[in-house]
Amino acid sequence: MVSQTVRILNRHGLHTRPATVLVTLAAQYKSEIFITYKNVRVNAKSILGVLVLAVEPGAEVTFDVDGPDENAALAAIVKLVANKFNTEQE
Repeated sequence: MVSQTVRILNRHGLHTRPATVLVTLAAQYKSEIFITYKNVRVNAKSILGVLVLAVEPGAEVTFDVDGPDENAALAAIVKLVANKFNTEQE
């Protein structure tokens, strides 16, 4: 299992559009992927789970990935977060 804590950089937090992008990316991997925020852990492949977290801009979340493609999955997620979920222009 691999884990990494990242800061949500986009200006509106993890609302519907970025949550959808995250879930779509996570679903491409065989590994189990979880996101934790404020001591609540949900499946990152569940849109409802991710939205229930109501992650605010600037918040830190932790991704835990376990499975055959865990390193690739975590790297892709970290890149997606750094790129503001590909939903914002610089």
